[in-house]
Amino acid sequence: MNTTQVKQLKALLAKAKNIIIVPHKNPDGDAIGSTLGLQRFLASQGHDAQIIVPNDFPKFLKWIPGSKDILIFEYQQAHCKSLIENADLIFTLDFNHFSRTGQQMEALLTNAKAKFVMIDHHQQPADYADITYSDTSMSSTCEMVYNVVEAFNAVALISPEMATSLYTGILTDTGSFKYRSTTSRTHRVIASLLDQGAEGTTINQNIFDNNSPSRLHLLGTALNNLVILQEYRTAFITMTQEELDKHNYTKGDTEGFVNYGLTLEGIIFAVIFIENKEEGIIKISFRSVGDFSVNQFARKHFNGGGHDNAAGGRSDDSMEATVTKFKKLLEAYKTALHA
Repeated sequence: MNTTQVKQLKALLAKAKNIIIVPHKNPDGDAIGSTLGLQRFLASQGHDAQIIVPNDFPKFLKWIPGSKDILIFEYQQAHCKSLIENADLIFTLDFNHFSRTGQQMEALLTNAKAKFVMIDHHQQPADYADITYSDTSMSSTCEMVYNVVEAFNAVALISPEMATSLYTGILTDTGSFKYRSTTSRTHRVIASLLDQGAEGTTINQNIFDNNSPSRLHLLGTALNNLVILQEYRTAFITMTQEELDKHNYTKGDTEGFVNYGLTLEGIIFAVIFIENKEEGIIKISFRSVGDFSVNQFARKHFNGGGHDNAAGGRSDDSMEATVTKFKKLLEAYKTALHA
């Protein structure tokens, strides 16, 4: 965040009485970590802010300090609607287009009278915000929130709880610091958060060593469904609604499954297709290593987008039709996948 944006943000905060913080639908570690981190930073500056998430978030994130006070729009619509309509200032974190919040919240945000501040690291930001802090080179939105804190000369005010929130988001959005967006600056931020009270071992255990038996059985099914297309350096997994139900699927249980494809020698493109009969769609996660952009692939073919090496999408077709379409597309990308 540059000096001009800091001045603008201070001016907005000086006038704001009702502040809301909103992440994207199906919030992940970076979304929850960044919103909780920003909330605590604002509190350190004398401002109250309420976090509203579009829908519920995974169990493995509900240990983060302050997460119990997050309002969930899908369960508390009337109250959340009132808060958004009466807000003076709304921070949107870890997304850059209102559509990422779901249809109902998108309409509320579009019609809101509040000023907007965007903090996000995804590509192609929309122009709704009064202050747009967008940087696609960043490892995570949590690292960007740390930058805001630093720009306010407030690193010394980072509490252990805030440090924990930001560390969590950076850890999860960098794939435990292995993605290309992880820089020396990222590690310096992590070092600072450790100095301010984040406990890396405990955070890792809470996120990665908290599996239920049903999740591990579901992982076994996913790996059994793994298809390897060596000629395209690609691997994909399918998960049907029946398979999810059989193993008592809960939100977040398939988190990270897509990455197993990239652990195979020679594979640079990994995908997971997950059936959601309630929404009538196939939800898709794309991952890659190297220069193959899954962001461009998802945007062009599957109504999605994200980062060059991590993106999401969706299909309104059946699982069979979606997979057939995907496999046919690979031929057109064969050269790029072998570059």
